[in-house]
Amino acid sequence: MDSDAPERVLELIGSDFQLSVLFSGGTDNPVTDFSGDRQALMEYLEQRLKNTRTHHVLNAITSGDDEMVIGEVRQQGEFEASFSAVARLDSEGKASRLLMGRTPGVRFETP
Repeated sequence: MDSDAPERVLELIGSDFQLSVLFSGGTDNPVTDFSGDRQALMEYLEQRLKNTRTHHVLNAITSGDDEMVIGEVRQQGEFEASFSAVARLDSEGKASRLLMGRTPGVRFETP
């Protein structure tokens, strides 16, 4: 999603895809919730700033059909927020569910 073509992620989602992205910019900014299906993901991708923010996975785990990560969002190399994401994969290995949260209020140390 950090590439010049973040829409490529659409190839990785299944036909019954659902997501919720809770996006916090901190105490002075309202929380935004992008929830829904493929269209909601497309709207989320459209509002993202390309080549400005990068996502860095600090830890990842897979358990059955579930994949979970925690990481950092950085802007120009500087910490901006922490994020977590959980995806459930369908029988074809595509994401059927995606739940993500982002906040500058908590920072995880690099393991």
